[in-house]
Amino acid sequence: MCDIRYFKSAYHCYDVAEKLMKFYKNDEMYLNDVAYNLQQCVEKTLKAFLECKGVTVPQTHSIRKLIAMSGNHGSQAVITEWIEQNQFEIETWESDTRYNFDICLEAERINTGLCEVKKFLDANHMSYSLNQELTEQRKAELQKLLPKDLEIRDAFEWNCYYNIFKKQMSKYSSAS
Repeated sequence: MCDIRYFKSAYHCYDVAEKLMKFYKNDEMYLNDVAYNLQQCVEKTLKAFLECKGVTVPQTHSIRKLIAMSGNHGSQAVITEWIEQNQFEIETWESDTRYNFDICLEAERINTGLCEVKKFLDANHMSYSLNQELTEQRKAELQKLLPKDLEIRDAFEWNCYYNIFKKQMSKYSSAS
């Protein structure tokens, strides 16, 4: 069973990036921190989905490698077009923003990244608002696939488990 805390950690990185951007006043360090947290959000999300497929994820910050692994291992992660097209740039936000003091990011580009990473999270139903597809009937079907002693604490966790087991639920529903 995968650990939902990985998904929460990824979402937390987005939340931090969003809050930091509100304080940005032409200070490059804020932009660097926003970019870094956006990269971490994407990286952790991809790793979380892979871990839930039982894939041992290598210690890497390579978004390109994680996207390739997601495709190769049948990860449930939805890779949005912007993430796919900008994976190399996102990848550079991890190291360049921490170790290259001469890096000069553009606020407009980071704002775009913030919006697009939010779309990536939304496409993967990573939200504290319950996915509309999760009716009481769907929740009951989902619970049949989860360990009996698992306590789902909030809408975010429901959404994560639903994403992870959605395909399996479809097979289960059609077999019943």
